[in-house]
Amino acid sequence: MAKDPVCGMDVDESSPAATAEYEGQTYYFCAPGCRAAFEADPEKYLGREEETGGCGG
Repeated sequence: MAKDPVCGMDVDESSPAATAEYEGQTYYFCAPGCRAAFEADPEKYLGREEETGGCGG
């Protein structure tokens, strides 16, 4: 399982709702809205898991 970097949910890598590539790494998301938030400001979500918020979707 991967962890959605935006909301912290566990995401099954075999069937994610969305994915994004950043600096050569694939990130997995529970919803397209979380991917959109990540793509708008990836650095905001990387390395700060303790400060994640809910995605609502």
